Amino acid sequence: MAIRVRHAENPGEQVDEFLPYGRQSISDDDVLALATALRDPLITQGPRVEEFERAFAAVLGAGHAVAFANGTAGLHGAMFAAGIGAGDLVLTTPISFVASCNCALYVGARPLFADIDPDTANLDLPSAVRSGRAGRARACLAVSLAGLPIDLSPLQELRERGMVLIEDGCHALGATRDGIPVGGDGRADMTVFSLHPVKAITAGEGGVVVTHSEDLAERLRRFRTHGIERREDASDPLVGAWHYDIDTLGFNYRITDLQCALGLSQLRRLATFIAERNRVAQCYRERLGELEGIIAPSEPAAGDRHAYHLFVVRFPEGAVRRRQAFEHMRAAGIGCQLHYIPIYRHGLYRSLGFDGEAARCPEAEAYYAQALSLPIFPAMSARDVQRVVDELARALAVPLPRASAEGKLAPGPS
Repeated sequence: MAIRVRHAENPGEQVDEFLPYGRQSISDDDVLALATALRDPLITQGPRVEEFERAFAAVLGAGHAVAFANGTAGLHGAMFAAGIGAGDLVLTTPISFVASCNCALYVGARPLFADIDPDTANLDLPSAVRSGRAGRARACLAVSLAGLPIDLSPLQELRERGMVLIEDGCHALGATRDGIPVGGDGRADMTVFSLHPVKAITAGEGGVVVTHSEDLAERLRRFRTHGIERREDASDPLVGAWHYDIDTLGFNYRITDLQCALGLSQLRRLATFIAERNRVAQCYRERLGELEGIIAPSEPAAGDRHAYHLFVVRFPEGAVRRRQAFEHMRAAGIGCQLHYIPIYRHGLYRSLGFDGEAARCPEAEAYYAQALSLPIFPAMSARDVQRVVDELARALAVPLPRASAEGKLAPGPS
């Protein structure tokens, strides 16, 4: 759908610009950091990568941080490092970006979808454990959706029995679980973060995998650099300091020193960014409380902190009302978005035999019919929030079509 924003009709008239659902925050210090890095002798495979990794691990309290070209590469690397492969099942959520699930396909494994918790929209892990579904999986890829930390405690017993637990924290950098940063609490074997421009901090693109395991960290490092392992043998004139070997298939998933220079500069403001996102979220909650027909997202549990990568509201009237609101907001220059279409509804997954998952995931289907992400980023003002809420009120004031008043979602693939 084309985005239409009204232009000023009269001299001096103020017209609001398009308000995206997310936007990076770049400071003069960030620009200087990049300019300085450009003058370094090495702009890739240089010292800034390791400097950024050390700083990232320190901020989260993790043993190791391994930086990748992007978050998807990090997810792929985590699957590889965990030893997941052909014939393995990976328990995961249908409500996420497809990369959370595609990483299982990359290594030849098969996703095993479980339904979501209707309150948090994260994986309903207690139900997955009780039903025995979790016990069938070799690994779990658990997503902290929108930045709300998922409770991983239901999987700790299975983890002790050999399940590999990978947390997709791409929305959750800066969030805390029981007062400890996501990625540093040791609840998962590996946690993956994204440095895309709309995330908590950005490196332009980039990803980071954190772990407390030295072995996993080493496997991740080899995987991102073609599987290369450096070896030298003083007794063999053919195996000098130049020598390397490749025992496993890896990829070129390296991040550059330029990206890490920006990432390091942004990392210094992570706490400020998260505080500002929480400020915007609280502003939304106060103003949305005056509207009927909107459900605000769940607040974090006591002791947890939400990263608020997304602020997802729900329309209990259903899909017709949600679409009506989406189209109204877009026409008004407000960049709402849907996060996400259930992964099993995509053509690739239907072709792989996941046609019947809609019936097994009723809460995911209900979420898909109702959810809409409102703009949220650190630079948003109270005026921006009020503009969004005012347009939501106008959208909700429009009657639903009589024939569609129930707002039902079209059936999923059968």
